[in-house]
Amino acid sequence: MDKIQSMQVFVRVAELSNFTRAAESLGMPKGSVSRLVQQLEARMSARLLHRSTRRVQLTQDGQVFYERCKELLANMDELESMFQSHPSTVSGRLRVDMPVSMARDLVLPRLPEFLNRYPAIEIELSSTDHRVDVVRDGFDCVVRVGSMKDSGLIARPLAQLNMVNCASPAYLQRYGTPEHPDQLVQHAMVHYEQTLGNRTSGFEYLEGKQLKTVKTGGALTVNSTQTYTAACLAGLGIIQVPLTGVRAALAAGNLVSILPQYCAPPMTVSLVYPHRLNLSRRAKVFMDWMTDIARDYIA
Repeated sequence: MDKIQSMQVFVRVAELSNFTRAAESLGMPKGSVSRLVQQLEARMSARLLHRSTRRVQLTQDGQVFYERCKELLANMDELESMFQSHPSTVSGRLRVDMPVSMARDLVLPRLPEFLNRYPAIEIELSSTDHRVDVVRDGFDCVVRVGSMKDSGLIARPLAQLNMVNCASPAYLQRYGTPEHPDQLVQHAMVHYEQTLGNRTSGFEYLEGKQLKTVKTGGALTVNSTQTYTAACLAGLGIIQVPLTGVRAALAAGNLVSILPQYCAPPMTVSLVYPHRLNLSRRAKVFMDWMTDIARDYIA
């Protein structure tokens, strides 16, 4: 039995609380994952996991063993990479998540250069506007836009996205161009919420260092950044959006910047990962690469 592989499998099962998801994330048959964990328990003479039809949970012994395994595996990764400077020695499967627009506009066009440099790395790229569970879903790192709410995760800032207020020419022709946020009571906004059923507070802007909010109308709420911009292009209301995502539409005249002196605070873009000790070399080189290319995306 490969002790290191068994510990890697056990850690993934413990983090995902599910044999099937662990097997999928590791690219292994479920039976092999189950067998390795059983062999590990036999070797340790301890039950490490409580199994049920719905979920898998760590036993008390399993929790202690899980923490020691994480530390040991992190040390092994560091030890193996100490004298490996050539990119071809960096290998393994990397699971990452990021917003659709960033994947489409930034990462995918530049990804061939990364894979050419690190040919032994395989990437699973998830793109969604919904926040994934970094640990439960087995992600090595994710790109987050906005405030950090996850306790126990490490955030590596990438950049600040400057915000812009936009409307379509057709909307402004129909409803007029507001000159002050107080006039927005008579205007419609397209509302954005990751979880439908909630309601945004309204139009936000900074006055000095104070964040102010103005209630607005608006019949449409969306949970996709692409739909958010598309709704504005269709004349359904005003949006507040990162400048980088609508720069082309503004240049083409399909959208118009309004209230430039009343913009929302910049949004922070961060790389988020579970813990420094668990950072594999493949995750580190990917995050370093993301940091470099993000400068072109933000500019």
